[in-house]
Amino acid sequence: MSAHALPRDVPTPPRPDLADPALYFNRELSWLDFNERVLELAEDSSLPLLERAKFCAIYASNLDEFFMVRVAGVHDQLDAGVSGRQADGMTAAETMEAIAERVRELGRRHSGVFEREIRPGLAEHGIRIVSCAACDDAELEAVDRRFEDEIFPVLTPLGVGPGRPFPYISNLSLSLAVSVRDPETGHETFARVKVPREILPRFIAIDGGIHVPLEDVIARNLGRLFPGMEVLAHDFFRVTRDADLEVSDEADDLLEAVEAELRQRRFGEVVRLEVGATMADALREQLIESLRVEPRDVDAVEGLCALDDLLQLYGLEGHDDLRDRPYSRRVPPAFADEERDAFSAIRERDVLVHHPYDAFGATVERFVEQAVKDPDVLAIKTTVYRTSDDSVLVPALIRAAEAGKQAVCIVELKARFDERRNIEWARALERAGAHVVHGLPGLKTHAKMLLVVRREGRRARHYVHLGTGNYHAKTARIYEDFGLFTADPVIGDDVADLFNLLTGYGSATGFHDLVVAPTHLRRRLIEEIEATAEAARRGERARILMKCNQLTDPACIQALYGASQAGVKVDLNIRGICALRPGVEGVSDSISVVSVVGRFLEHSRVYSFQRGDERRTFIGSADLMQRNLDHRVELLVPVKDPAAEGKLVDTIERCLADDTFAWDLRSDGSYERRRGATRSVHDELIELATQTEPPDDG
Repeated sequence: MSAHALPRDVPTPPRPDLADPALYFNRELSWLDFNERVLELAEDSSLPLLERAKFCAIYASNLDEFFMVRVAGVHDQLDAGVSGRQADGMTAAETMEAIAERVRELGRRHSGVFEREIRPGLAEHGIRIVSCAACDDAELEAVDRRFEDEIFPVLTPLGVGPGRPFPYISNLSLSLAVSVRDPETGHETFARVKVPREILPRFIAIDGGIHVPLEDVIARNLGRLFPGMEVLAHDFFRVTRDADLEVSDEADDLLEAVEAELRQRRFGEVVRLEVGATMADALREQLIESLRVEPRDVDAVEGLCALDDLLQLYGLEGHDDLRDRPYSRRVPPAFADEERDAFSAIRERDVLVHHPYDAFGATVERFVEQAVKDPDVLAIKTTVYRTSDDSVLVPALIRAAEAGKQAVCIVELKARFDERRNIEWARALERAGAHVVHGLPGLKTHAKMLLVVRREGRRARHYVHLGTGNYHAKTARIYEDFGLFTADPVIGDDVADLFNLLTGYGSATGFHDLVVAPTHLRRRLIEEIEATAEAARRGERARILMKCNQLTDPACIQALYGASQAGVKVDLNIRGICALRPGVEGVSDSISVVSVVGRFLEHSRVYSFQRGDERRTFIGSADLMQRNLDHRVELLVPVKDPAAEGKLVDTIERCLADDTFAWDLRSDGSYERRRGATRSVHDELIELATQTEPPDDG
């Protein structure tokens, strides 16, 4: 008998069930783990103070969106009586209870770090966030002048009583709940005063670096709003509503349907009520009853609410010593010579750009601007998922259409929270004569692609940009993303075919290099994973590197588990949600998961497979989630240029080696921050960009 054979009376261990709920983390709780990592940066005393304040703001903004979308979705499951269990084994009710408990715990930390560390720390540097009670007489006089001149004229107190129903409270609006009494009749009533932070600064600045919260200024002057009444009690509150759109693709006019749904969004179900921790019981009960919320949906907030407004202070002039060291963005050699057209450089070889280290304006925007001006350019086609108000891309398409070029824009009207801006851009493009399309029924168009068709001699050549991030100049300064410029004829033909599919009719079966969701992408990735596993079984070198934002798709996770069982080394750089459980004996022993959260938002998607001496690497728009793989038009493109591929792999390796802003996911679901503080991928790539290319502010 072989030394490795089992005696006949010892049963062969059963193969693990890869669908076992114990092998999966809950998606919603994993997202809260991600936001905790953001919070840990706010708690990190080694970071500059305004950067810590910024992370406080990002944590709050992230949490708002989480409630508006993810928690709202769990509410919908509860309302519909859904009792089934998710891949992780939890029911909707269990998930909701776990969310409530976790949010309260994190909320206490969030308020605590601001009140005990960041707020006093900023005061030491001349940025004082103070209440009216902490102001002296001269400062109060300045506050009262600002109230009379700027604030009082835009306030509208709303009383509740006979003939005066409880007012509608809009999503994320900060308000004061006020209890007043008529001294003559003794009648007590409730009133609401909205804090108009949409049109006024949240922090009212007066001389001496003093910033007084707007709600505190209003609270000091409630007597002006309720003359002759006695103010018994007051405190702040804020509601968060379900803000997810539900638009049927069968609507005759999708644009009008989205507009109508946007008008309804403000009336969505309340999914969270935040109240001041010191709020009187009577006021609290009035709000719970009037807003029809469950006690579990009420969060008592210590200190200031809506700390996303701290970004106002982050933008103060001066105080550079309280922020990260500034840096200059690089212009890649292919775009460095302004006298040379970008098309000739792209014809010579593929160009990989890496934002924010490479200047978006000097690369993507310059490419589009040159295409508009070039008389030989016949057509410009692009997708718009999210773009900024000051977008160069859309106005350039408008000029192209006005100049007689064919301008085609696939505008995704249902890009969450960017619907209104996209509607405005769509109408402007249509007025200019551009072809505007809203994609395929039932699918969001999330692919990032730009196609320029140029006449060269007797033929038309395709120049393409394919990216991992949106064509958004502002986020390109803080989001980490890759983009590939190529004149590869196979890729160009594929992109042209995909545009034709999205604007017309056809079957998504004829692509050669592009990997497109929802038809092929999951299957192709699983095939690559399984081929790498087979290479490991043959004894060849086998490794999988993946970098993306979220990993929740059960089929992809099971394929990765299978690769680990075959002996493949699997290194995953997952910034946000990760449902895969690493380090489980016999299932995921060789899988590591690292999350990098720091100065820039890691946003790129890169998938690389090493089999022997062969490596295949793809970049694109898709995270490994069911929504991306089944309900969106996504694409991955192979990176063929060895230097470009090497840069992609090097970036992932730097992320995996980061010991300053990296967290390791443990098999028990906890994230442990590395504490070496010797390597930061963001600092390394800033330094590398500065050393290798002439700087440019982009």
